[in-house]
Amino acid sequence: MSRRFTVTSLPPAGPAGTSDSESHRHSAADLRRLSGEDAKGDGNPKESSPFINSTDTEKGKEYDGKNMALFEEEMDTSPMVSSLLSGLANYTNLPQGSREHEEAENNEGGKKKPVQAPRMGTFMGVYLPCLQNIFGVILFLRLTWVVGIAGIMESFCMVFICCSCTMLTAISMSAIATNGVVPAGGSYYMISRSLGPEFGGAVGLCFYLGTTFAGAMYILGTIEILLAYLFPAMAIFKAEDASGEAAAMLNNMRVYGTCVLTCMATVVFVGVKYVNKFALVFLGCVILSILAIYAGVIKSAFEPPNFPICLLGNRTLSRHGFDVCAKLAWEGNETVTTRLWGLFCSSRFLNATCDEYFTRNNVTEIQGIPGAASGLIKENLWSSYLTKGVIVERRGMPSVGLGDGTPVDMDHPYVFSDMTSYFTLLVGIYFPSVTGIMAGSNRSGDLRDAQKSIPTGTILAIATTSAVYISSVVLFGACIEGVVLRDKFGEAVNGNLVVGTLAWPSPWVIVIGSFFSTCGAGLQSLTGAPRLLQAISRDGIVPFLQVFGHGKANGEPTWALLLTACICEIGILIASLDEVAPILSMFFLMCYMFVNLACAVQTLLRTPNWRPRFRYYHWTLSFLGMSLCLALMFICSWYYALVAMLIAGLIYKYIEYRGAEKEWGDGIRGLSLSAARYALLRLEEGPPHTKNWRPQLLVLVRVDQDQNVAHPQLLSLTSQLKAGKGLTIVGSVLEGTFLDNHPQAQRAEESIRRLMEAEKVKGFCQVVISSNLRDGVSHLIQSGGLGGLQHNTVLVGWPRNWRQKEAHQTWRNFIELVRETTAGHLALLVTKNVSMFPGNPERFSEGSIDVWWIVHDGGMLMLLPFLLRHHKVWRKCKMRIFTVAQMDDNSIQMKKDLTTFLYHLRITAEVEVVEMHESDISAYTYEKTLVMEQRSQILKQMHLTKNEREREIQSITDESRGSIRRKNPANTRLRLNVPEETAGDSEEKPEEEVQLIHDQSAPSCPSSSPSPGEEPEREGEADPEKVHLTWTKDKSVAEKNKGPSPVSSEGIKDFFSMKPEWENLNQSNVRRMHTAVRLNEVIVKKSRDAKLVLLNMPGPPRNRNGDENYMEFLEVLTEHLDRVMLVRGGGREVITIYS
Repeated sequence: MSRRFTVTSLPPAGPAGTSDSESHRHSAADLRRLSGEDAKGDGNPKESSPFINSTDTEKGKEYDGKNMALFEEEMDTSPMVSSLLSGLANYTNLPQGSREHEEAENNEGGKKKPVQAPRMGTFMGVYLPCLQNIFGVILFLRLTWVVGIAGIMESFCMVFICCSCTMLTAISMSAIATNGVVPAGGSYYMISRSLGPEFGGAVGLCFYLGTTFAGAMYILGTIEILLAYLFPAMAIFKAEDASGEAAAMLNNMRVYGTCVLTCMATVVFVGVKYVNKFALVFLGCVILSILAIYAGVIKSAFEPPNFPICLLGNRTLSRHGFDVCAKLAWEGNETVTTRLWGLFCSSRFLNATCDEYFTRNNVTEIQGIPGAASGLIKENLWSSYLTKGVIVERRGMPSVGLGDGTPVDMDHPYVFSDMTSYFTLLVGIYFPSVTGIMAGSNRSGDLRDAQKSIPTGTILAIATTSAVYISSVVLFGACIEGVVLRDKFGEAVNGNLVVGTLAWPSPWVIVIGSFFSTCGAGLQSLTGAPRLLQAISRDGIVPFLQVFGHGKANGEPTWALLLTACICEIGILIASLDEVAPILSMFFLMCYMFVNLACAVQTLLRTPNWRPRFRYYHWTLSFLGMSLCLALMFICSWYYALVAMLIAGLIYKYIEYRGAEKEWGDGIRGLSLSAARYALLRLEEGPPHTKNWRPQLLVLVRVDQDQNVAHPQLLSLTSQLKAGKGLTIVGSVLEGTFLDNHPQAQRAEESIRRLMEAEKVKGFCQVVISSNLRDGVSHLIQSGGLGGLQHNTVLVGWPRNWRQKEAHQTWRNFIELVRETTAGHLALLVTKNVSMFPGNPERFSEGSIDVWWIVHDGGMLMLLPFLLRHHKVWRKCKMRIFTVAQMDDNSIQMKKDLTTFLYHLRITAEVEVVEMHESDISAYTYEKTLVMEQRSQILKQMHLTKNEREREIQSITDESRGSIRRKNPANTRLRLNVPEETAGDSEEKPEEEVQLIHDQSAPSCPSSSPSPGEEPEREGEADPEKVHLTWTKDKSVAEKNKGPSPVSSEGIKDFFSMKPEWENLNQSNVRRMHTAVRLNEVIVKKSRDAKLVLLNMPGPPRNRNGDENYMEFLEVLTEHLDRVMLVRGGGREVITIYS
């Protein structure tokens, strides 16, 4: 075994080797190779392999030496293992946007500063950021109110459901995050790469909207703390009375909220590094506030704080308008009224008129914070839902009530409920307090080991916050009086923050701490949301958002920040934290639902690439989490849920139809494959019922030398036929070998796909390379489709140049195609004059589609016009059905029966029965048959040598000319187009014998005739004394204007004198030509102006010796018609009268 191997060492780091800066540049380059950023495009991460098919010229050096000579020819596409491992060792994954930012900073002043690789662990990188994002404004401003309204039991259930939802989502997220490297982008990246660009874009934008509205919620929380608890005097709008306080507060929130939003957006615009520097301060405020709450709970068990509550009867009083909780007071020996008396009575005197309820009930004072040892938990176990405008009352207190219907004066100093509350509303308000679990995955680029840190840190953070929330529910209910809990803004406790009254050492710890934490959370939202939008924009899946992918030179998303601020302003204008919270709950729940769906789909599909390092997951847990998220969406607000789902659905459909196509190996593609496999296996159970039959088309097209489709109108017709949906396969054949012609086949496929997209044909493309066209077409017919999803109809164009010498094999291939479709029980559609068929932009304002139903072959003739009339091109065309009656048929009864049949088929059409009486075979028919057989003889000589072929052709023409002259030398002139060629010319052009009988300007030859809509120029009127036994231009004009019998009575006698010559003709051919001529006469007479003519296509002869005659029969049958579709059924019924 040879030991001479090329060893490539890793670049050394540190002072002894490469500098840190250079190491970082190597790492960034490797990252760009890994993520595909060096490729042309939008510069976004792509999941292409970093090494396979790479064009890095430096990799060629890895193959130096003789040990790898066996692989040297593949050195451009397949790297050595050593280079692979070297690239992976140097791989780093910086957070999104930071690489450009750091490079811009390093290049300032021409100095490059060393950048340390990210080394954050689980605690600092995942656990603490998740804590900071989960704990927020709801904990400090609304949790006590939720406990007071819903009670401990229902609040516990609410918190448990919400925390279970996030825990199940975290498990699913951990599985996805540990299934490979997750770059920055977090949940959007995971969902888009797991469920595809459509789901990823829709859910990513929903997550962006949720994050943006979360910023609005945090800003509103900041303003509420500022105006209600810190500086109430800063309010700009003052209420004239108590009923206007709510409206004034909302207006203040709008003004101050807009100002704060502007300041925060400016801070984010100036520099994100300032936000990141203060993030630890904001996190410290949150943790300190929570610790102060627990300290206050412990202290309240021994020494409860003094926060007295004033009650009038059982009604809670607001402390804003008075200081002493009593009706009367003693000043020396004199009894005087208090300020409370003045609020309920007309004057301060004892004989004043007072409110009836005030007169009947006593004023009492109780402790608002009795403490954990007071036994208060029993009173707060159950819910006390309130309606808007109801006074907050204490249960169990004696009260002398008034009669029902007695109005309450809103100016009295009661604590009123500001909104109607119910369980589902509280769920929507509370759920934002458990969001923020994606913070760790969003920072995956900063982690030392993301696949280990993300699951551990996220699950621990959720467990910690869940424990805090559940314990807070119990402790709040055990320590705080129920009326204080139901007092949302702390009016009964001198305007203090309710949770602050429980804190130790002072309520200001909670107020200041919650103020800074909400400020920090708002800044974090305004920082993260624009980057999420920038990531979506740079992926290019939503075209109209691409402008938001641009930013400053250092990568900061300026335009995305502007849009985020505008959307955030919408939430600010709503002005109510309780109204904004359910909105963002919808978007977050939808995001979490699709994270669970992604994990469930990947687990059930068991794709080979699904190998998460996190093992503690199961598809049932993901499915449970998905169901829980969906249930919570409708529990919170069914109309918000429908709106959020509608938004996501619209984004999904927009990306599907207009977005850029991305192949990310997503689970939906795998799910589609599994569903397709299941459906194909179901189709194998048996053929479809007649009611389910629809044309599954195999469209055979021809491509030119530039691999462009020769007749695009064929695909236009395919699009028009596909009102019946079903399968469409567009196939083409290239001659040659696969190894030599594979590039041409790829170009042909691309050309066909572009044309299919332009013509809106939904289907598949298949290009076959074969040694000859005949075998290639046969292979397509046999192997097209898969399993039960196979074509049942072949659509092909008529071989218009089949008479030309260059295409002598074309008609043979066509007839074999007809035979193969018949043997395979496939329907066949042949379009003649396909270049005259309308394109999709055209519209027929009138006209008809004429169906000539001569023989019944399954009902295809009935079904095709029905499908065509579903398309805009043919919609205004009426349908006419003609059928042929013989001598023995009752045409009147036939028309009645056909009308009844169409009625049962639910098809609207005009019906006409054409009578074709028995008649003698015309001279024109004999002439056509004679010309056809002479041509057939000539074609049979094609296989002789050149000299033999020349002699044989000359003898045939001489014999024909001599026999006719002998029979009628005076009145008959035989016009034969025999070119006067020298022997040399005949040697050089051996196949020109095909043109000896048929004139090149004959209308029956489509290859050389003018377009079917044009008339050929007349060379002179036909002489009645002349009998043309060839198909000349004079004969064409005469036949087109006068019919197929342009001869006089003398001419007919002359024809009968030639009858011995005609008796030598094949009588079967004469009969068939007679049928073709007669049918063509009738069809031209009735359907000359029809937009489309459909008629039965006769089958080819069983004896192959008459194949060339078959083509002539079809030409005669369809001549003088603009658009013709020959239809041949597949041997089964395709339409039924039954439901």
